[in-house]
Amino acid sequence: MTGLIWFGTHDYQSFPKARHACDQGDGLDTYTWTEFDAREGGVQVIKDSFNNVKLTTEFLKVPGGNHGGSWVARIKGEPIHLDRISRISTVFYMGVDGLGGLEMETDEDENGLDGPVVFTGSTNDLDDFTIRVVDSPDNNGVTIGNHANAFVDRADKTHFAGYRVAPGHIWQAREHILQSIIQHAKEVIAPYQEHPSGPPDPSFVLQLPNEVFTGSTMYAVQKIFDGPFEFDVFFESASAKQKLTSSLMDQGIKALSKTYNERFDVVFPVPSSYPSSDAAALKEFSKALTSNLIGGVGYFYGTSIVDRSFSYEWDQDDSGNVDDEKGGEKGAKLTEPRALLTATPSRSFFPRGFYWDEGFHLLHIGEWDNDLSLAILKDWVDLIDDDGWVAREQILGEEARSKVPAEFQTQVPNYANPPTLTMAVTAFINRLKASSSGPSAQDLGMDFGMGNQIPLDSANASPIGVHSQYLNDPELALSYLKSIYNPLKRHYDWFRRTQRGQIKQYARKARSRTEAYRWRGRSQDHVLTSGMDDYPRGPPHAGELHLDLISWMAFFTRTMRDIADFVGEVDDAAAFREIERATLDNIEDLHWSEEHQMYCDANVNDDDESYHVCDKGYLSLFPFSLSLLPVDSPHLGAILDMLHDPKHLWSPYGLRSLSASHPESGQGENYWKGPIWIQMNYLALRALYMVRHPSFDVD
Repeated sequence: MTGLIWFGTHDYQSFPKARHACDQGDGLDTYTWTEFDAREGGVQVIKDSFNNVKLTTEFLKVPGGNHGGSWVARIKGEPIHLDRISRISTVFYMGVDGLGGLEMETDEDENGLDGPVVFTGSTNDLDDFTIRVVDSPDNNGVTIGNHANAFVDRADKTHFAGYRVAPGHIWQAREHILQSIIQHAKEVIAPYQEHPSGPPDPSFVLQLPNEVFTGSTMYAVQKIFDGPFEFDVFFESASAKQKLTSSLMDQGIKALSKTYNERFDVVFPVPSSYPSSDAAALKEFSKALTSNLIGGVGYFYGTSIVDRSFSYEWDQDDSGNVDDEKGGEKGAKLTEPRALLTATPSRSFFPRGFYWDEGFHLLHIGEWDNDLSLAILKDWVDLIDDDGWVAREQILGEEARSKVPAEFQTQVPNYANPPTLTMAVTAFINRLKASSSGPSAQDLGMDFGMGNQIPLDSANASPIGVHSQYLNDPELALSYLKSIYNPLKRHYDWFRRTQRGQIKQYARKARSRTEAYRWRGRSQDHVLTSGMDDYPRGPPHAGELHLDLISWMAFFTRTMRDIADFVGEVDDAAAFREIERATLDNIEDLHWSEEHQMYCDANVNDDDESYHVCDKGYLSLFPFSLSLLPVDSPHLGAILDMLHDPKHLWSPYGLRSLSASHPESGQGENYWKGPIWIQMNYLALRALYMVRHPSFDVD
């Protein structure tokens, strides 16, 4: 594991606010990957006005050898405001957690080091490797400041430290490093407590101690710069047998930027109908969106907290208690460690996996890098347990839990989330079909959303595209789909079993006596499991039925039917068709309100009578947004009228989540009570296109 910490040394107040993990509490001006490809590398720009520095981190992967290849990272800094002081301390650290070791090869010096700092290491997966931290010759250290003469031996040097960190705790690098700087600072500053000239300049005090403990598993390298700076970190895999240089980085980043932009124009072209004056801005926005989505992919490993006994009183009517049924223990328990590659919804606030977000992430990632999206999808599918459940939030390990309030850490095995992962599966199937035969979406003149993107390495794609094993090898693709089919089917059966709602108990009339659904795990004011946390609902009741969930189940059934057809599960496909028809019928029978001319939730009053709960917003659109309505549906006109009415959902910036005329619009948390959500607008745009082109699948 490697990482970067930085803080300003222009004053002592900057040190407690040292930057490390991406955190919205840091108050950075901006941070963004301007270009990023998971296979090649990328460029990230961070503006930190508090410390008057603009940081640029460049990352380049260098293939070769038998252990994943090598890489180079370049960290550059420059003042944001030239008329203000800019003194920045950077601390680059590296650690080995588990089997293996790491050693500092450069000879130690108690005053610090000149020149490159070299480390060697070895692990089971990486085998032997070398890490070098190399300064630019143009860097300037801090040599001027209060009491400078007393620190001339340590000024303008590279400082270092080695730490013995317990297994599983390398992620707490910031605490170890800052604590060692504090201990050193206390010793240095003690003689100046009563000095008439005040304490020494922070640049001479806030330094690593230049000590290495025997058996160190983590090392830190510190530089303190005055003005612009640049340094490179080289990770060289021994099996690659290649010495990396700064000139390689110079050339490599230029080449990466060139090919990235060329490929971007192929995979995500600006539509020809778009105003040419705005095309450049749209491309920059699209690049930032794509780069940050893929740059935000993280790897997590560790235990999670699961409580198999918890349920709200209105959840206990027919689903029972999972642990009581199995004779398991009550209360929250730690699971066995699991691994997950996932695109995080927010690096700064939600650095963990969210089921309901991931399906939308994978639609976009899959168009840029098909095989990366399949690797992420496979990790999620592997989390599906023997019962068919997968936790909606994946908070794996202590590091992930440190970012989550305690009340949200525990997951419950009868709680669901919208089954968006199936969107990624059908999108892959459609890319696979497009790559093997027939005209591309672009050939057909589709200038809509995901529809106008060219599958990577298909017959219609540019050779710039990243190689995709699965799109080039139909047998491999079929093998992949077969490997995930049974877990997905188990997951589907879990939904039908645990989220089923009640029909006959409340004298409801429906063509199917089985297809009705409600979210488990809702509280008085929230239905977190739906993904639309604070969207208005009726009061909690064991008899309520949720429109969005039955719509998701119709969508889930349809996608399972498509997958079954593709992998040759003929009997399953026929069964899914029957369930899909029954579910679509029940959406009409149970959720259409003739009085309100909209689709609604259903609830139960004090007299045990069913009634509709109708709140105009995203919820009302679900049968339309998931393309479940036929183009000749008699309800389509009313839905489109509501969608296009500025008093309700329409705005110049997209569809509102809740009607502007609703009494709760903009109230309370105001999370899903008016704000515009991109994924729901995508679904609505997709559905509108499907209404216009009913024979074409834009996924």
